[in-house]
Amino acid sequence: MAAEAKPQIVTHVNKLNYFSILLLLSFNVASGAGGTWKLLLNEVGISAMHSQLLINDRVIMYDRSNFGPSKISLPSGACRDSPNDVVSKRDCSAHSIEYDVAFNSIRPLIIESNTWCSSGGVTREGALLQTGGDKEGERKARMFYPCDDESCDWTEVDNALNVRRWYATNHVLPDGRQIIVGGRNQFNFEFFPKTKAPSLYKLPFLSETYDVGQENNLYPFIFLNSDGNLFIFANNKAILLDYNKNTVVKTYPKIPGGDPRSYPSTGSAVLLPIKNLEAEVVEMEVLVCGGAPKRSYLLALYKNTFVKALDTCARIKINDDKPQWVLEKMPRSRVMGDMILLPNGHVLLINGGSSGSAGWELGREPVLNPDLYHPNKPVGSRFQVQNPSTIPRMYHSTAGLLRDGRVLVGGSNPHQFYNFTDVLFPTELRLEAFSPSYLESQYWSIRPRIISLLSHSTVNYGGILRLRFMVFGIGGVRSPVKVTMVFPSFTSHSFSMSQRLLVLDHVELVRIGVWTYEVRVKAPRYKNIAPPGYYMAFVVNQDIPSEGIWVRLQ
Repeated sequence: MAAEAKPQIVTHVNKLNYFSILLLLSFNVASGAGGTWKLLLNEVGISAMHSQLLINDRVIMYDRSNFGPSKISLPSGACRDSPNDVVSKRDCSAHSIEYDVAFNSIRPLIIESNTWCSSGGVTREGALLQTGGDKEGERKARMFYPCDDESCDWTEVDNALNVRRWYATNHVLPDGRQIIVGGRNQFNFEFFPKTKAPSLYKLPFLSETYDVGQENNLYPFIFLNSDGNLFIFANNKAILLDYNKNTVVKTYPKIPGGDPRSYPSTGSAVLLPIKNLEAEVVEMEVLVCGGAPKRSYLLALYKNTFVKALDTCARIKINDDKPQWVLEKMPRSRVMGDMILLPNGHVLLINGGSSGSAGWELGREPVLNPDLYHPNKPVGSRFQVQNPSTIPRMYHSTAGLLRDGRVLVGGSNPHQFYNFTDVLFPTELRLEAFSPSYLESQYWSIRPRIISLLSHSTVNYGGILRLRFMVFGIGGVRSPVKVTMVFPSFTSHSFSMSQRLLVLDHVELVRIGVWTYEVRVKAPRYKNIAPPGYYMAFVVNQDIPSEGIWVRLQ
């Protein structure tokens, strides 16, 4: 495989002279069109069922803790009692790891309770909140506070949730709390931290979207709207919920065709890049892609028949007076795919299969080619096929954006246990990265390199964000230069929770040196547009993004 571009100079560019920079750039190997893949680690010990990038550029991954020993031992020879383990009641292996992006290394973490099919998100302070799971983990909350050494690990909070949360969805709210919606046989929502009584709120929409014997309403797609309400999609329907009053303020049309798009008929969804943040009404548009036709789950489960997955996407402008879905074709059928917002505003569709559904052993025909989606192009010309991986990423796979612009891909375990032999899709422990074509060496002359702000700087709502950057090609900056901010999402079961990308409004672009520029943009004014917390900020020149820096919005 071709080596991916390694933009290691970005953080330290101010310490290097021009000739040193050119020397470093000369070592980058050109990649083929449509992106490149690189195997990072041949074995990480667990299958990455859940993942979250943290502000120290480490990724927390974990699977479930009750289906036998993993391939990585707990630190310092530790063991834990596992009364609900189906293999052994004593487990000395880890089921959670921390991946260090800079050093391409892992370390095992200790997680006590079962995290199977749980949910999560990052707090405004940059910690990972993880909620629910199965058995003894069903009402747990778990916290992971990032640190720069190896001292940090999981802490657990008993009875943090009011009811069992299994296959639920979290979303970060404007006040910094997280809302936790649904789960198996849970037609309600709650908050973390808990609010005053009542602390559990009924949501009939989830029972209305429940298909007997199939569910199809699990891991609902949830996005915070610019008016502070929540867009909630489950099965083939969507509502706009005022969660403060527990009132449905808008009901959207059923998605065209009426086929289910939520687990286990698992499609994926994103809130498209949010622009014109100063507008009186900010346009918010949701894109839902893939899934499985009606009854696909039952046919795979009981008849061993694997129906071709859906090959359509649908877009809807959720703030329109009369919103309507607009349907378009994908290059291929895809179920269990992930959708990742890239720093330049494009959408990457990756992972999954072409037939069957989510669930143990129920997916077939792995989709090895990612597809790139260009939201601003006309219908019929938005998709661009990318180069394929060699590793099937089926049920229980994850994908997530890194600060350097790559997409980290891991997981795939469609089995009840770790199973590496004599199965169609063995449990997958390999970790790889997909480098979109904007990382190719041919674009280095126009790729911005941020030299200030310093990473982890704080920006106030409505304030001016000044980013100084360098471009080393003569005439390499072409207006308009964009600044984007991406919230780090929690990824599980083909949905990236709390994922959003903002295109900041311009103030000014000035040239201050031969290769040096400064762009001044306005930070979002409202928490409904951008909840408080840490974002990755990127400068984008001619669709080529810089390496990001962490910026705290408060």
